[in-house]
Order: sequence, then structure tokens, then C-alpha cells
Amino acid sequence: MLKIIIVFISIGLGLAGCATSSTQSGSYGPSRNAGSSSQSAEEAEAAAEAALAAMDGGGKGGGTAKSGGGKAQSGGGGSTGPAAKAGGKEPAWVSAPETVYPASAFVAATGFGADRNQAERDSLAKLVAVFGQSIQAELSTIHHYSEAVSRGKVQVSEDTSVQNAIKTSSEMDALIGAEIKDVWFDSKSTYYAVAALEKNKAKTLYADLIAANQRVIESLLAMTDAEKYSLDGYARCQFAATVADANYVYANVLTMVDSAAGSALAKTLKKGDSYRVDALNITKAIPIGIEIDNDRSNRIKDVFAAAIAKQGFRSGGINARYAVRVKVSLLPVDLPNQPNKFVRYVVDANFVDTLEESVIVPFNINGREGHVSLSEAENRAVAAAEKKIAGAYSALLSNYLANILPKPASQ
Repeated sequence: MLKIIIVFISIGLGLAGCATSSTQSGSYGPSRNAGSSSQSAEEAEAAAEAALAAMDGGGKGGGTAKSGGGKAQSGGGGSTGPAAKAGGKEPAWVSAPETVYPASAFVAATGFGADRNQAERDSLAKLVAVFGQSIQAELSTIHHYSEAVSRGKVQVSEDTSVQNAIKTSSEMDALIGAEIKDVWFDSKSTYYAVAALEKNKAKTLYADLIAANQRVIESLLAMTDAEKYSLDGYARCQFAATVADANYVYANVLTMVDSAAGSALAKTLKKGDSYRVDALNITKAIPIGIEIDNDRSNRIKDVFAAAIAKQGFRSGGINARYAVRVKVSLLPVDLPNQPNKFVRYVVDANFVDTLEESVIVPFNINGREGHVSLSEAENRAVAAAEKKIAGAYSALLSNYLANILPKPASQ
């Protein structure tokens, strides 16, 4: 069973499209090492720092320091980074990080806050800002992948430290490979931290990440035509674009630390939008049948067909693999002391995979309408149902498609 190993931090870019390749087995199952999404920020921070230290071959021990009547504290965190120093002369890196971490070898930035945790987060954010607004904007969009990792929907690594680092980097909006190099407390009210990205390490790390992600894309696209033209094929293509977009972020970061290497790699990458086009073509080729009970002049069927078409699919087809099975109920309601007639409507619709006999997206609406005549009350009930379906069903399908992930591949 092929397991996709991705040392891939805070990837959650938009969904994307795909192309067909030869058949290949793989696994996109839950990671055994994925932690709970309820992990505290402090625990996550500690885990990430441990992971980064492990990737660098070791780290410094944490602790507190007393000096000049002040006490350096962790700010509620469990940091395993460098021990916070307190009091004494202000370190040179506080006002000029390049004096300690020269620009020829590092990209560095200083942050501050009321506690250590705030200072470290501020320094990591300012380190990202050094790379410019474009990188900041790109990093802020990469949540889809990291959320999938956090929920255990995608196996990225059997290494717990890597798994934790992926989650924490997303939470802290930090650059992959960034480290907290030093922390200082002024013995009054402010903590300072310096974050740095070592250029030589970053060159190797980002190049390796891009290569690994390209292998992931190849694995995602290894499908027969029968596998491709399905919702799982659509999901594979969309997720391939997520990875492709992330590689562009990594190539941009690499360009900042090594212009020649980053630019050369960027030229070899395929943009996520090209996979999105392929994904759209898949939806156009997948017919979705509509099976409906108790419709009135195809009124309910037509509104479901419109919602399906809005997502790029075509409705109809004989013996289609996918279908929306709809049941419409119109029931008279007796209300005491009411001269009008009332009708309660209920619409149950299940979007199903007929091959697997599974419900993909359930849907239900109900309500009540009245009029002096029963027939007009029924007509108003159908009109109300049409309006609700038109407003809600397309949005429901859109949300499903935006979050769909590839199924685990067979052995």
C-alpha cells in the first residue's frame, strides 16, 4: 500500500483540477498520528518547536531565568525552544536582528508581546512579512489541506513530530522551517523573541518539499478513465490543485532565499488552475439522475436540476451512477378556529451513489402554507418549497464539493 509522505506545512489552498494517468494504488486514509483539534495553542506550540528541533537534529532546552529582579515566564506555554533570558543589557537582536543573524545566512525578524507566547507569534508573523505581502496572502489561504490533516482525513506522515508541526504551523501562520532563536524578558512588562529562517537549510527543505508534493500529485492523478469520471476522480483532481498551488507558495519562498533555484523550479511547476479546468470537465461528464415522487408538473424536479447545473453537472441520463432521490409530501393540516385551509410540505432529497448504495448528501426542508381553498394552499406550498430548494440546495452541493477529499485507494 502506497503511503503518501508529505512534510507539508499549512497547506489549505483552494480546490483544483486534474488529468488522467496510469492506474496506481495508494492510501489517503487517516493518519494514526493526527492529534485532536482541541489541542491548546500552548501544547501545539511546544509540539511544533519539538518537531522543528528534531528536523534540525536537536534543540535547546527550555526554562525560565531570573535576573535584575524580574522573572521570565513562558506566558502559559510549554515552549521547548531556547530558555528566556531576563534583565541585563538588551540583546542586539532586539532592535537589529541582522547584527546577530546576518542577512547573508538568515532571514530574521523580532517580535514582542506581554508574554512569551505572544512574542514568539509576533516574531513568526513578522518573519512572514519580510517575504512580502504576496507570500502573506498566499499563506493565509492555505487552510483546506491543514484542516484535513488535523481532522485525520489525510495521512501525511507516520512521524508524530511532523504531524504536529503541520497542524501548529497552520495555527500560527508560520513559515515552514522557521525557528525561534532567542527570547528575552526586559524584567518589566515585555517579552521579545527573534524568529529566523536559515537560508541554507531552507534551500534544501523547500526543494525537497516541492519534489515530494509533485510525487503526491502524480499519485493523485494515477487513475483509469472509469475512476476519473466519478466524484472521487473529481476530488483527486481538486486536491491535486491544492497541492500544486502550495508548491507555488513554496517556490516563491525558495526564490526569496535562492533566486536562481526558486525561479528554475517555478518554471517546472504546473499551476493548480490547470487541474481545476480538468475537474470542471469531469463534472460536465458526470450525469446526475433525478428521481422524484409526487411532483407537480415537474416543478420540484426543475429546481433540483437547476441547482445541479449550477455546480457544473448535467442532470438526467439512464442508469446514472449518481442520482438525487426526492420524495415530496403535501399533507392537509387541521387548525382549530381557522377558516383557511393549511397544507404542510416536506421534501426529502438524498444525493446517492447508486453503485455503492450510499447517501452522499442528505437534504430536507419543510413548512406550512395556507389559503381559503385547499388547492391554492397546495400550490403555495409547492411554490414555497421551490424557493427554499433554489436557495439552499445549490449552496449545500457547493459546500460539499469544496470540502470533498479523495477516498483511500484500494490495496
